[in-house]
This record gives sequence, C-alpha cells and structure tokens, in this order.
Amino acid sequence: MAARKTTTARRTTKKTTAPAPLPTCSTCKGNGETSTEVRVGRGGRKTGHHQTGLCPDCFGSGLAST
Repeated sequence: MAARKTTTARRTTKKTTAPAPLPTCSTCKGNGETSTEVRVGRGGRKTGHHQTGLCPDCFGSGLAST
C-alpha cells in the first residue's frame, strides 16, 4: 500500500500597514498648480482674469521639498 500524503500548512503573509502619507506642498496644497492674476499694460493693470502654472516650490509634483 502507498504511503499516505500529508497536506502542508498554508503559508500566511504578514499584513502590512499603509505607508505614511507624503507631506504635501504648502503653497499649492498638493495640487501642483498655482494661479496668478493677469496684469496688462505698463502700469500692471489687473484684468480680473487668472492663469494657472506650475508651483514654483514643488515644480508641479505636489510634494513638499525638504
């Protein structure tokens, strides 16, 4: 008669915790964009329009620079 096969115990993986959230940029609040008011003319008259551009502190990544 053949030898009886034994079952092996299941291997369980360790539960990992979520990584700590990365610090966000304080200038753009993690968005990566900032908006500035458009100025025209020699005197720099404000027009009431806004344009968006990359955040100068984090260069659009949204993460705080250390």
